[in-house]
Amino acid sequence: MTGGIERVRKKREVHASVKDQKLIQRRRDEMIRGAVTLFKEKGFHRSTTREIAKAAGFSIGTLYEYIGQKEDVLYLVCDSIYDGVKEKLEEMNVNAGTIENLKLGIAHYFRVMDEMQDEVLVMYQEVKSLSKDALPYVLKKELEMVSMVEALIKSYMDHEHIDYRQQEVHILAQNIFVQGQMWAFRRWTLQKSYTLDEYIELQTNYLLSGIQMKAGDGK
Repeated sequence: MTGGIERVRKKREVHASVKDQKLIQRRRDEMIRGAVTLFKEKGFHRSTTREIAKAAGFSIGTLYEYIGQKEDVLYLVCDSIYDGVKEKLEEMNVNAGTIENLKLGIAHYFRVMDEMQDEVLVMYQEVKSLSKDALPYVLKKELEMVSMVEALIKSYMDHEHIDYRQQEVHILAQNIFVQGQMWAFRRWTLQKSYTLDEYIELQTNYLLSGIQMKAGDGK
């Protein structure tokens, strides 16, 4: 996916004494899964690195081969969410400009929020625990995801020759972003009433009703 996206070009460095990148990724994925379960139960501050290692299925010594400090685990949880969304949206052709492409982008984002709903909950509960140097990076990555959605919206509106202001595009992208997260935040009630597909369809129709009316008025 290209166009209109300000990229975070360099990941925050997380210490690893191991050199095998595939092994690092596998171990960190295991660490993330274990930590998310633990953080949900106890919170970040009350969880020890020894408990994180146990939840991940390896020793405290092995844990420190892949991180430098406990905060790195929370950082990796946050990072994994953004990487998941970016991977899905970057598969798309932002220049297609069709309503189907825009709806597909929204569906991709909502499905990532479903797949990673535990990580989303932990991130927003515990992101305040990130250090001053890590937090701006995480927030910048969030803005990057919003920019990806903005690019899809602009492509559609340009394709349909719809007049728009940047403020309109930005607030719509923010609304899409938040409604996707709401599937995780409000899952205790939403997921009793709707399937994921129903939620995606209802929210997409609601979110896009305004610009589709604009498209109809212009014809």
